[in-house]
Amino acid sequence: MFINFYTLSSYFPILVFLCLALIISTALLGIPFILNNRTKEKAKLEPYECGSDPIGKGRNIFDARFYLVAMLFIIFDLEIVFIFPWAVSLGSTSYIGFWLAMIFLFILGLGFIYEWKKGALEWE
Repeated sequence: MFINFYTLSSYFPILVFLCLALIISTALLGIPFILNNRTKEKAKLEPYECGSDPIGKGRNIFDARFYLVAMLFIIFDLEIVFIFPWAVSLGSTSYIGFWLAMIFLFILGLGFIYEWKKGALEWE
């Protein structure tokens, strides 16, 4: 089989980039291990360095509204992922594409209004 060296030479910048990325990432991960101070002090081995003993459990239970707000953020963050390509290609889309995007935004707006009316966005 014949190898076209012109085609392989076009991949040379990618090879250089990958080698540089490997060298830099290895250096950035390796330098802290070389330069760190390995002496263990008594204060460093304690659970807290603030000077006070821990009180209570180490795990706290979060309110469910925290998760609702996080889900809303994820939903509207994903909405932006779909809106950017649509906005870029708006000039070349037909009226059907425009109205489909409006229906998409309307449904997301209904979800937001539902969460708002349920009180998921209010903290007491």
